[in-house]
Amino acid sequence: MGNVVLWKPASSAVYSAYYAMQLFKAAGLPDGVINMVAGAGAAIGNPALNHPHFAGVHFTGSTSTFHSMWQTIGGNISRYKTYPHIVGETGGKDFIFVHVSADLLETACAAVRGAFEYQGQKCSAASRMYVPKSLWPQLKDAMLGMIREIKMGDVTDFTNFMNAVIDRSAFATITEYIDYAKKSNEAEILIGGGTSDKTGYFIEPTVILTTNPKFKTMEEEIFGPVLTVFVYDDAKYEETLRLCDETSPYALTGAIFARDRQAIALASKILRDAAGNFYINDKPTAAVVGQQPFGGARASGTNDKAGSFLNLIRWSSPRTIKENFVPPKDFKYPFMQEK
Repeated sequence: MGNVVLWKPASSAVYSAYYAMQLFKAAGLPDGVINMVAGAGAAIGNPALNHPHFAGVHFTGSTSTFHSMWQTIGGNISRYKTYPHIVGETGGKDFIFVHVSADLLETACAAVRGAFEYQGQKCSAASRMYVPKSLWPQLKDAMLGMIREIKMGDVTDFTNFMNAVIDRSAFATITEYIDYAKKSNEAEILIGGGTSDKTGYFIEPTVILTTNPKFKTMEEEIFGPVLTVFVYDDAKYEETLRLCDETSPYALTGAIFARDRQAIALASKILRDAAGNFYINDKPTAAVVGQQPFGGARASGTNDKAGSFLNLIRWSSPRTIKENFVPPKDFKYPFMQEK
């Protein structure tokens, strides 16, 4: 779009970013178009945000960091040469909502993949689940059976479904949530909960069952392999849909599992503001660039839909040009003539 970009990868993801830059160069991208600079966020972000020629930011990361960046930009607004474009994709507390008409194995598979692929370290990962009471016993057995088959280990062994979480900080944060659930009288660990940092930072796929729909792990982003389940009365489908909509400050992704088309339509209507990417009978992850635009609102970001024209056009500065081939030679308009 004619922009020069300063690319600041996360400190824990410099390795993959470096090789992405090598691919860009090998493909013929001229030097200076994308400028990757590795380092601490404050060391790179603050000088950029304080520079008079700062023109925009496309951020992916935590909600709190985005808040801080936006405040800095607002405080600097008088020194900039132009009003910056601000785009952010931040946190999520993504849900799977199950209707009584749902297929058990399809739902179980979506829950396991959605919650535990990439160790749950995706902003779109399934983190909370609402299940009707009549379906729960069978669905629980199906889910736990699949989870028991999960292999964990080195990322270079492709037979492993799960690997280590990204770093010690993430390991500590996720472990705190699991320990909180273990100590609570409102929650029960159905499977997992084990952790080890002896060789890498490994956390078992963990399923928490809670009796409180506003339990801490139902509301807060964990960014790890932890799925919390709330079981609702079959007759309270609509009521629980509204509960799902109101529980989290985020609105990134969510899924409905049902075969009843009226139930799907009702869920789509009530949850229209709860998920920028809404899935029907599919896990709430894995949007594909160019095929499925990605993004959410509320505390999840500016919903500018990365991977689509909607996002791309945000980085253009339109110019309108008019050329008159028959310019007027008298300032008076025809309607000004006397009767």
